[in-house]
Amino acid sequence: MNVLFICGKNRLRSPTAEHIFAQWPNVETASAGINHDADNPVTPELAEWAEMLFVMESAHRSKLSAKFKRYLLNARVVCLDIPDEFAYMDDGLITLLNTKVPRHLPTH
Repeated sequence: MNVLFICGKNRLRSPTAEHIFAQWPNVETASAGINHDADNPVTPELAEWAEMLFVMESAHRSKLSAKFKRYLLNARVVCLDIPDEFAYMDDGLITLLNTKVPRHLPTH
């Protein structure tokens, strides 16, 4: 399963999620930012590649749908409701990700 993690600028939350779940069995991970100034912006190719997309906030889901809806026809988008208040690899962020993400991924 191809999994794309999305936050605003692809600097803290989504790269952390990509790193945490990179070793998950049967999952390929990537991360990107939905804002115009993202370090690694979401592209049509990334959106089309992903079978499962995790956005950190509902605003990210709205922007994703507005910009890339036609590339998401066979994908599932899940909002994790994780606010932009964590540093990269922050223990609290890792705990939230480990609580919210695994139920949506293939089992081991």
